[in-house]
Amino acid sequence: MGQKSNPIGLRLQINRTWDSRWYAEGRDYAKLLKEDIEMRKFIIESLPQAAISKVVIERPAKLCRVSIYAARPGVIIGKKGADIEKLRTKLSQMTESEVKLNIVEIRKPEIDAKLVAQGVADQLVRRVAFRRAMKRAVQSALRLGAEGIKITCGGRLGGAEIARVEWYREGRVPLHTLRANVDYAEAEALTAYGIIGIKVWIFKGEILAHDPTAQDRLMMEAQTSGVRPAR
Repeated sequence: MGQKSNPIGLRLQINRTWDSRWYAEGRDYAKLLKEDIEMRKFIIESLPQAAISKVVIERPAKLCRVSIYAARPGVIIGKKGADIEKLRTKLSQMTESEVKLNIVEIRKPEIDAKLVAQGVADQLVRRVAFRRAMKRAVQSALRLGAEGIKITCGGRLGGAEIARVEWYREGRVPLHTLRANVDYAEAEALTAYGIIGIKVWIFKGEILAHDPTAQDRLMMEAQTSGVRPAR
């Protein structure tokens, strides 16, 4: 189970909640789901320099509240908030609801699984040695408070003729412990000799209360000054 289950899907409603939070009936569900996928894809592809970890979409009544978790929020906001207004206008064209944007700054990108995986992928594209990239990411995460981290790279590592898998693990990564706060993400490095897949598990401690919003609340508490006002 530890190897086969996605750690995020396994912990839904235990100490995590969904990234799309709304309810719809009948054919509205497919329409809203398609909108969510298109909005996420557009945000991530149009802002590659912002180091976006995740996009949370909530739909209370006729409103669409989009929260973007990013390590470099200044890239999204732009000078005097000009860029964020353009982004909000483009997102409004994708949905019938009124769009409100909320930018949340990630204070410690070194212990965010998505950003760690993307960082390793970017280094592999720049032809950095994969072992060095993995070791550096592991050391940074442990130094900034992670209790354990595991990184796996798979593909034609170092341009070898045959694909293989290499991994590093430091500290504890308890995949079977449901109350464990395990952040998981995947990324792909499009290298000259093929795609290399990167998987990252980061263990950030145990959440004893069974609360699906516990992780989001902990993140908000750690970054009280990082929350930008809704636009």
